[in-house]
Amino acid sequence: MKPTDKEAAAERESIKVAEAARETKWAESSFLKELFLGNFRIDLIHPFPTGGEERPGFREFYEKLRVFLRDEVDSAAIDASGEYPPEVVDGLRKLGAFGMKVPEEYGGLGFTQVEYDRVMRLLGSVDGNLSALLSAHQSIGIPQPLKIFGTPELKKKYLPRCAAGAISGFALTEPVVGSDPANVATTAELTPEGDAYILNGEKLWCTNGTIGELLVVMARDSRTKKISAFVVEMGWEGVTVEHRCRFMGLRAISNGVIRFSNVRVPRENLIGAEGQGLKIALTTLNTGRLALPASSVGTAKLALEICRRWANERVQWGVPIGKHEAIAARLADMAATTFALESVADLASQLATRGGYDIRLEAAAAKEWNTRETWKILDDTMQIRGGRGYENESSLAGRGEAPVPVERMMRDFRIDLIFEGSSEIMHLFIAREAVDRHLQVAGALALPEKPLGAKLAALPRMAAFYAAWYPARWIGWGRWPRFSEFGKLARHLRFAERSCRKLAREIFHGMVRHGAKLQRKQGFLFRVVDIGLELFAISASVSRARRMATDSGSDATGAAKLADLFCRNSERRVRRLFQDLWSNDDDAKYRLAQGVLRGEFLGVEKGAAGLFERFGMTEERPTLPPPYETARTAAREVEAASS
Repeated sequence: MKPTDKEAAAERESIKVAEAARETKWAESSFLKELFLGNFRIDLIHPFPTGGEERPGFREFYEKLRVFLRDEVDSAAIDASGEYPPEVVDGLRKLGAFGMKVPEEYGGLGFTQVEYDRVMRLLGSVDGNLSALLSAHQSIGIPQPLKIFGTPELKKKYLPRCAAGAISGFALTEPVVGSDPANVATTAELTPEGDAYILNGEKLWCTNGTIGELLVVMARDSRTKKISAFVVEMGWEGVTVEHRCRFMGLRAISNGVIRFSNVRVPRENLIGAEGQGLKIALTTLNTGRLALPASSVGTAKLALEICRRWANERVQWGVPIGKHEAIAARLADMAATTFALESVADLASQLATRGGYDIRLEAAAAKEWNTRETWKILDDTMQIRGGRGYENESSLAGRGEAPVPVERMMRDFRIDLIFEGSSEIMHLFIAREAVDRHLQVAGALALPEKPLGAKLAALPRMAAFYAAWYPARWIGWGRWPRFSEFGKLARHLRFAERSCRKLAREIFHGMVRHGAKLQRKQGFLFRVVDIGLELFAISASVSRARRMATDSGSDATGAAKLADLFCRNSERRVRRLFQDLWSNDDDAKYRLAQGVLRGEFLGVEKGAAGLFERFGMTEERPTLPPPYETARTAAREVEAASS
């Protein structure tokens, strides 16, 4: 279905805003950027980077936190109450956990990205609520953007407060604005005196917003249409918490709807320059989202331990279930994938800490791939544990069994596929960067709004680039003896090198075939991204296994076996994705979906109880009737029944 003129105009405006915010230059190296261009630069990630000796200060904090989480945190009680116990929050404050990413000169612990991610991994094996509390505070809350963009005065004013435990959050999403920044409706108008901004609007899903003291708020100047970022104090006049949001998992997360009514924000609380809001958000998330792949590793490690123990204990048909091939295969895949998860997370955080590296693609890839694969591991964990996986930990304990929290783990983790960029948004972000070089060269032909003169002017540049680039994606050696120094794992790097060049060719073929319509061919683009993610995971796993083979005290044989099995599984997925690039049902599915939207298949829905009718909503009147009393009554009934 062709978009209407209005829809096309809105799409162009959204793309324009997003393009203005993204970093357009690649001043530093990126393994994934080169991979999508068909250049397999294993030298950028091998030898696998390490952080050197562990700092005594970090080790002391880590051990204290580990003991605190073990002895003082009752995750089942937190989940049941839906609140953070004050003694737990105070305990984290005393440990200095709210200042992990705050430099020491401002009273923080000054952890590197590697050290911080190790803490997130630990938290991921214990409690998703606490992971959300701490990561939202310092990964996307006040500390990170102020470290990068804040003035010395702003840092001095707020960073010591954050280090001492003043909880902060991030406010971008609005009721009708998710990942589309072009429609941000919250406004920030400069006063006639020029000494302050007047903030008006409403933000949705502000994590830490209901208990926090400080927020990073994104708002638009109605005159310039530019989006800026501000530090806003929750105690200021006109800032109100309108609603506490509740969710399937993360029952204690302090997330809410925040309203700003003529809030006076001092001009010095502007972060960076006017109009830099989205750039600040994107830059912050480049490293901020690394907390999610790190915490997913902790979750996967716990899931593997749960399954290993259960597969040894549970006897079926006379032998432990781990002796049955169906369960054994799942255990093997879980172990191999967990090794790969740790390899990807460690690589991304090490590159971010080392510096001199453009981390934007690797951070997005680590977030997307790790959360997706960890969810699969949790699904297998639920299946292996069976009814005991579905039963909650309090019920298990009540009848005398070990309170293994698989049910809570699944509920808590599911949001990680949505947090800080959903899987779909991550795919689109990575796809945009994957074709960046092609758009620089051939963008004039791909963009319909470009005039004929610009298209003709681009032809000589295109011819010069592709005359050299395209043949080189065919000519290359990805066979023996290349990568022989990797031993038995060399075959997997050879596969990755050949697939890397093939992927670059297929991206080019997709641009030639679809032209300006490529941006709407999300099935094609998502498969391209998935191939890149798998090749990234293969490369990270092999590089890490090789590093472990040269490090004393590491299980080199075990690492090689885990990496080998993971790569075998991943290569099968890559082959299937390549096949599906050109042999698929994308167009048929899209056409049928448009029919669903037009109501051509309402018969399929018949037989349901009529949920929306209960809310007073019909096909002719699809919105809630004011003042939404029907929906409020239904919500109250549901809440009363659940409590």
